[in-house]
Amino acid sequence: MSNIADLIEAYILRQLAAKEDGKVELRRTDIADAISCAPSQISYVLSTRFTQDKGFVVESRRGLGGFIRIVQHRADPVGRQQQGMVYRDMLAAIDEDTDQKTMQSMVKYLHEQQMISTREAAILLQVVNEVFQSKTMAGAERVRLLKVMLLTLENFS
Repeated sequence: MSNIADLIEAYILRQLAAKEDGKVELRRTDIADAISCAPSQISYVLSTRFTQDKGFVVESRRGLGGFIRIVQHRADPVGRQQQGMVYRDMLAAIDEDTDQKTMQSMVKYLHEQQMISTREAAILLQVVNEVFQSKTMAGAERVRLLKVMLLTLENFS
């Protein structure tokens, strides 16, 4: 099971993915109700996972009529040749010992480097979570699925 911070982050990323302009305005109470968490946990996630160095600008106002406005900025994209090397390195690193956190980090890196969209990252993170929580999927099947996802991304880049 994911921790609360992961759930909050995934919720916000899904909201951003639904917006084409990379901007979203949310209310702490709406997030807290959807995730069943305290508003202070939302503040923690915003201050640690949605930072300027990660390509986000967060504006927050508390109290009645309060809001959280998150704007995602795009960095300079990685070149095509460099993208191929990144995918090859990731594919080589995936084996039956690869854990969920490593896969999540790979997806986040691809997103941060603008190799995948916010929407693609949200979908991939959901698939990664499901794959690692599956009680019926064997390790070899998990490796194959994760590698196929990365190969598909590479082929459509």
